[in-house]
Amino acid sequence: MQILERYILKFILNIFFGCLIIFIFLYIIIDIFSHLDQILRQQVSFIILKQYYFSYLPTIFVQVSPIAALLATLYTLGRLNKDNEIIAMRASGLSIFQITKAIMIFGLLLSLIVYLVGEKLLPESRQFLEKIKLEMEGQKKKEERVLSQLSIYGLKNRLFYINRFYPHADVIEGIVILEHDKMQNLTKKIIAEKGIYQNGLWKFYKSITYEFDKNGRIKGQPEYHEEEIMDIMETPQEFLEQKQEPEFMNIAQLDNYIWKLSQSGATTMVRSLKVDLYRKFTEPFMNLIIIIMGIPFSLRTKRKATGLSSIGISFLLGFFYYGLNAISIALGKTGILPSFLSACLSHLIVFFISLYLLYRMP
Repeated sequence: MQILERYILKFILNIFFGCLIIFIFLYIIIDIFSHLDQILRQQVSFIILKQYYFSYLPTIFVQVSPIAALLATLYTLGRLNKDNEIIAMRASGLSIFQITKAIMIFGLLLSLIVYLVGEKLLPESRQFLEKIKLEMEGQKKKEERVLSQLSIYGLKNRLFYINRFYPHADVIEGIVILEHDKMQNLTKKIIAEKGIYQNGLWKFYKSITYEFDKNGRIKGQPEYHEEEIMDIMETPQEFLEQKQEPEFMNIAQLDNYIWKLSQSGATTMVRSLKVDLYRKFTEPFMNLIIIIMGIPFSLRTKRKATGLSSIGISFLLGFFYYGLNAISIALGKTGILPSFLSACLSHLIVFFISLYLLYRMP
């Protein structure tokens, strides 16, 4: 690595870690004050608070790293521009790419780190956070809870899809159960209008059972029952504990989960989960793209307003990028855009706009 690249990289790393520490500190302080009444009411101990926010660090890091990277890029290049170092570099024959190569490498490495944190640390930390959060806030009264769109793994290699779940009455509605063999081949499908848990047993109403052979074809005639006692070991409490959320799963788990759920015909949920799956691949690279987006703006910043301009521009660009990404994701989950295109559209738009602005640099 050349002396110039080390010089720029050292500068941007100092600014990035400084911004990161400040953002994490502010994030935690704001969160504490927003939940202060609950913390005092529940008399949460300092040890639990420490565990909670320590487990929160991967989530905070993933969320604030793009803005910290953008601010570090804008300030670093703005400072070099203010001190006429950019002019000196260009006068020596260096191109914009050669000047910013170290910053782009930093963005790529940061994106890979964010990807690894999201894949390895985030699912477990969010599960632990959910557990501590319930202890801190106190469980919502059972009779007030109505859960919808539940997808749950069960015993005997079963996948439960439940439209609505009423924990206070131990009632489930809109039920689809898929049973698989050890090779994940579908062997049985049960559809029921309603299920009630009484005396340790599940009773289903208006149920239809389909049996499948090894080739996935229906065997015989479907069995219809007005009422049927089902061989299901899971209790309503276990359904509450095992409900699956995309943020609690890594890529492999979510991909397998989508594959199993797709057998139930739950197209709306499958479409939404596919968007979440592709986001796990694309969103870490927001760090690299947002840095590339910030380069042309930082080099055009007036020399006398480096600090304030960096902060202002970073928030405007960040708002534009996050807003565009939110719109793209919403269009994908409603089915207007294909799932993969929805997950990467905003990143592609910003990336090509950034390349165009870089190309137009004098």
